[in-house]
Amino acid sequence: MTVDTDEPARGQSASPHAPEQSHATEEPHAPLDGGIDPDELPDGLVVADATGRVVRFNAAAGRITSVAPAEALGRPLEQALPLEDLKGRRWWALTDPYGGLATRTGQPERNLLLPGGREVLVSARYIRDTPTGPVRRVVVSLRGTEARRRTERSHAELIATVAHELRSPLTSVKGFTATLLAKWERFTDDQKRLMLETVDADANRVTRLIAELLDISRIDSGRLEVRRQPVDIAAAVGRHIQAHTTGGQSPDRFFVRVRPGLPDLWADPDKIDQVLGNLLENAVRHGEGTVTIDVAPATAQDDEKGTAVTVSDEGPGIPEESMGRVFTRFWRGSKRGGTGLGLYIVKGIVEAHGGTITVGRGPRGGAEFRFILPVGAPAYLA
Repeated sequence: MTVDTDEPARGQSASPHAPEQSHATEEPHAPLDGGIDPDELPDGLVVADATGRVVRFNAAAGRITSVAPAEALGRPLEQALPLEDLKGRRWWALTDPYGGLATRTGQPERNLLLPGGREVLVSARYIRDTPTGPVRRVVVSLRGTEARRRTERSHAELIATVAHELRSPLTSVKGFTATLLAKWERFTDDQKRLMLETVDADANRVTRLIAELLDISRIDSGRLEVRRQPVDIAAAVGRHIQAHTTGGQSPDRFFVRVRPGLPDLWADPDKIDQVLGNLLENAVRHGEGTVTIDVAPATAQDDEKGTAVTVSDEGPGIPEESMGRVFTRFWRGSKRGGTGLGLYIVKGIVEAHGGTITVGRGPRGGAEFRFILPVGAPAYLA
């Protein structure tokens, strides 16, 4: 190691009282109360008046339904927005907002179908002048299901990954323990030791996976706790490098540069160890050549005061088109292996400290990860 200190029947009408004659409508871009343009809203907005005719149909509703706002305005709600539930029943005939229970205030969000079978998330609010009076206005919110689908796919991928990663070590543990229990006397001490060491290593692998899952749960829910203490980042780097050299890596593969003037760093030492361990493991396993670790005060270009740590290698690096996905779940690059959760957790830990982390190409062509930990206060003062 080189060190340099330098988230009714089909066909009935939903609004039987709606007149068939032409009806004056509001301007398609008329602002809502408070001066907000409906077209500025991120979700679809559809408003029907007391007669059941559409008086607002914003741009987002047009994109979601593929109906031009100008065509929807003035039409009966059930015609402008022909929704069906998942059983194929006409939604407005089923819920009957204008002729239903006088105490009903709306409909909770649920999946409904547009013509052609496209799913959309719909919720509705019934506006009355008095609690049990006639409906004066029906306000409908529309959202696409893409974000929910992505979340569901992400959860399914996580479950599949966990199942896969658990199966192998648990199969090994079960096999070796069953063999030892059934044939203990047939094995020599060396053979027993080898099998028990394998069981221990697989148990550690399961423990690490469970820890990763707990970290992901805390990061996703915003409950990742940071217990700040004084941290000697240079010493932490040294410990990780010593662990790698003890494990068989050549000391010459690592080059550490510690710049003078490092500010006091208050951080969670266990979590910083987790960040350093993951980045160094990636550099050693997936990179080539010398692994350089640079610890320095954050520069003026970083626009914050703190400690900057850069880990780079001399391997092929990360393809430009993949750099935007490095810190997402399940990213593994060109080489398979691992859960693909480590860098996602690293980013969550750094951001929980109020810091930032980036990835780029190092000076010698390899991958370069750089994270900045801002100057923080101890836990009892935070």
